[in-house]
Amino acid sequence: MHEGDFVITPTWTWHDHGNESSKPMVWLDGLDIPMVAMFNAGFAENGAEDEQAVTAPAGTSDAKFASGLLPVDWKPARQTSPIFNYPYARTREALQGLAKAGPPDACHGYKLRYVNPASGGAPIATMGTFMQLLPKGFASAPYRSTDGTVFSVVEGEGESRIGDQVMRWKKRDHFVVPSWARVEHRADSDAVLFSFSDRPVQERLDLWREDRGSR
Repeated sequence: MHEGDFVITPTWTWHDHGNESSKPMVWLDGLDIPMVAMFNAGFAENGAEDEQAVTAPAGTSDAKFASGLLPVDWKPARQTSPIFNYPYARTREALQGLAKAGPPDACHGYKLRYVNPASGGAPIATMGTFMQLLPKGFASAPYRSTDGTVFSVVEGEGESRIGDQVMRWKKRDHFVVPSWARVEHRADSDAVLFSFSDRPVQERLDLWREDRGSR
């Protein structure tokens, strides 16, 4: 895991956390626990060891699934993405390429969604995850949607007007845009924002709506 990487914990899969470096490490955990609890579908089980055994070389997931190709006879066991780590270096390169391809979207700048390469859906079925580039000086048009969204600033600084409140932000800050709250972003420098929400669930239930407001 490196700064800016997006790492998933596949549903119902053994996992543990560790820090192999000599420095403290902090990451943002995005959880679907409230939704799972609402369905009374939460389960957990402790493993026999503090650290699980490594059974495949580093890079196996990328080799099998991250090149726009899939092993010929591979069939997914569940809806979760077979890719566990989406490196930021690759995401940043994709955003930069998108920026060279045309003008920014009025509401989002240059925004991409993370996908499960086997289905084209969200990496985790209950959560949508996104990364967007706001060029220096970019000011977005007003926008709102039914999915309350958590934002994490990966690069740059700027501000967001959420309803009537203006929130200044910089690298490593987090902020939340509640459901159906109108938001406008402004970037003082090139800025990159990671975000996640329950949009995939709302879309499957035909509940998701958006309003791309004009100034």
